[in-house]
Amino acid sequence: MGTPLPVINGAVEGIVDEAVFRRLLKAVRAEPGTVYGKNGKQQLLERLGGYNNAARFSPWLVLVDLDQDAHCPPLFVAARLPVRSERMCFRVAVREVEAWLLGDRERLARFLDVDPGWIPSDPEGSPNPKTQVVNLARRSRRREIVADMVPRRESGRSEGSAYASRLIEFISDSRHGWRPTVAARSSNSLRRCLRCLRRLVRAETLRR
Repeated sequence: MGTPLPVINGAVEGIVDEAVFRRLLKAVRAEPGTVYGKNGKQQLLERLGGYNNAARFSPWLVLVDLDQDAHCPPLFVAARLPVRSERMCFRVAVREVEAWLLGDRERLARFLDVDPGWIPSDPEGSPNPKTQVVNLARRSRRREIVADMVPRRESGRSEGSAYASRLIEFISDSRHGWRPTVAARSSNSLRRCLRCLRRLVRAETLRR
């Protein structure tokens, strides 16, 4: 039997973010522990101090979207968690986690069945990556993608009813879906997240 992989607990805003969390841990050869939150950003931030305290005893990854809450991640982190526990990896997606998905242009274009040239080369430069993903789905050659991910006019929603489940499908497909290491080439915040996780994994391995 091989050496067991480090287990990392975490907290995220929602179910799409949880899929990203699990895929990131797979990319750095770690196992997901318990994933908390999944009830929005506000609740996650309210409980951030508790998660940080728990990170005194075990490794944690907490993921949040920057949205329009600050000009850059360091300002947001300094305001929300000025003192981080040694085993806490508190990372901020610029400006939404969808920007991290847009970073893997080839795979996302194939999944949505759109021209790769329609996907921005600088996803973190967009003020609303989620809207970009929905608009890409709107141009899909696959009817089911349009039906699932694009909102009906009368719905009043910003995305289709199966938007989240479609993105989770893309993120979780280890053979044909999202590649964090490829996406990180176009996303500084994702690159920093992977770097933080790798440090965490190395430290946990040395503790054994």
